Amino acid sequence: MKTYKNAKLYTNSKRSVVTIGTFDGVHIGHRKIIERLLRIAKNDELSPVLLTFFPHPRMVLQKDSGLKLIHTIEERKQILETTGLPHLVIHPFDKEFANLSAEDYVRDLLCKQLDGQKIVIGYDHHFGKARSANIIDLKAYSKQLDFEVEEISKQEIESIAVSSTKIRKALLAGEIKKANNYLGYPFILTGTVIHGKQLGRTIGFPTANLHIKEDYKLIPKSGVYLSKAIINGETYFGMTNIGSRPTIEDQDTISVETYFFELEKDLYDTKLQIQLLDRIRDEQKFESITALQQAIEKDKETAIKLLNYRK
Repeated sequence: MKTYKNAKLYTNSKRSVVTIGTFDGVHIGHRKIIERLLRIAKNDELSPVLLTFFPHPRMVLQKDSGLKLIHTIEERKQILETTGLPHLVIHPFDKEFANLSAEDYVRDLLCKQLDGQKIVIGYDHHFGKARSANIIDLKAYSKQLDFEVEEISKQEIESIAVSSTKIRKALLAGEIKKANNYLGYPFILTGTVIHGKQLGRTIGFPTANLHIKEDYKLIPKSGVYLSKAIINGETYFGMTNIGSRPTIEDQDTISVETYFFELEKDLYDTKLQIQLLDRIRDEQKFESITALQQAIEKDKETAIKLLNYRK
């Protein structure tokens, strides 16, 4: 998959079929749109292009919105690559771009820069300054600028019965299995392993502490999760604790720590991607370190039972 950091950088000898959206989560609904894009491209001998934006428009236009995204932009690229999409354009979204008129957006970006012959878009799509234009306007521009519009109907979108908003709500409620069903794959957390206080090592459960640099990344509800990571091509299962570690220090910041069942490698400074598979329990404050240790032993038993059930 070729990725372009700006629509101006896109080049191709063939005309394009373009779909547009945030695609946060790249969930099962998004995949249906991408499958349709690829099918049209093959039938009409066009080049399929997905146009997305970063930062998310709400981050720019509503700086206090507190919006958290299912994926970092790198994770989004990684998941989109698995769909077979050949061209991804991540166009920078800033206040100057937000003030672009609908006509300039269609003429200059979609037609000139992306050479769009066909635009595949949802019935409720809005664009241009203050999101003032809609699909009726896009169809009017298509007649002037010689391109086609393929509308994804309300019935088609509602039949999918999934949205990025629903996934975010499920994650914040700790409903990881529901979120994963909507996504079509396990939710991921990506970061670098850093040094912690190493208390886990002293009680027999050494953990990899994950530093996630992107502050806009959504972190699921605190608790203990069954998790998985692929390290140097090998799959390792474990338990990931998300929370403030109330038994030890009750810190203000949320930590993400993973104990792997069968791994004794030094992972410091390693880039790691954790997949959350199931939820074991809520985070709790225990009366002592011994009580915490006993709870972790019980969590491990539960996690292994869940793993055996999955197999």
